[in-house]
Amino acid sequence: MTRLPWVLRGVITAVAALLTVTAASATAPAVPDPRAPGDFVALSAVDPTIIQEIRYFTPHDFVGARVDGYRQPMCILTRPAAQALHRAQRELLRKGYTLKVYDCYRPQRAVDHFVRWARDLDDQAMKGEFYPRVDKTRLFDDGYIAAKSGHSRGSTMDLTIVRLPARPTHPYVPGQPLVPCYAPQDERFPDNSVDMGTGFDCFDTLAHTLDPRIQGRQRANRLLLKSTLENLGFVNLAEEWWHFTYQPEPYPDTYFDFPVSQASLTGRN
Repeated sequence: MTRLPWVLRGVITAVAALLTVTAASATAPAVPDPRAPGDFVALSAVDPTIIQEIRYFTPHDFVGARVDGYRQPMCILTRPAAQALHRAQRELLRKGYTLKVYDCYRPQRAVDHFVRWARDLDDQAMKGEFYPRVDKTRLFDDGYIAAKSGHSRGSTMDLTIVRLPARPTHPYVPGQPLVPCYAPQDERFPDNSVDMGTGFDCFDTLAHTLDPRIQGRQRANRLLLKSTLENLGFVNLAEEWWHFTYQPEPYPDTYFDFPVSQASLTGRN
């Protein structure tokens, strides 16, 4: 039997080792996504009557694209927050209204997406609607974007009120002309909610819940949402009329990163 030259034997050995590593890498299981703790629930399982319009699953948000971590258009919350929201819904239904949520639990990877977007000063595609009067270089300093969000703790939600019977929301078409979020209701994006003076996620001081320039029916609508929720243990963020946190929070110091999907809630230990 002819002996292979030692150089050729070395090459063959190296190739075999490389193929072994490649095969092992190909068969290695992917790192599974984290799962939600057992006391996180889908809002629809607690109250299916609350309308859900999860904006970050769509391109109609200040980023202009679906946000990382939103795999399904669903609201996930800690059970106490969802149950308190159900009690608020019962009160509003008696008055001829329904709640509508725009966002609930938000994974940390989504917050990281916001931070990357905010640092990309060349991406101003959605400025005309969501931050017409704010220079993008100011988003961190002015508090519109931060590296951590209370939403990631599971008891914070963004929401509004819709008068019954609820009309469907007008579909957003990417590339359509953008109108400032603080424009009169009949001019800005045709959301089916009551008039709150600005649209959702409006980066403007007019979105401050008690801004004195908001009067009449717009102020009454904000106060209806605020008083209904505060009477049930929610706390409003003064800079955003749509932002509420249920307290006491079950996870006041934990920022979760499981995806927004039914799979995050199933198969839990």
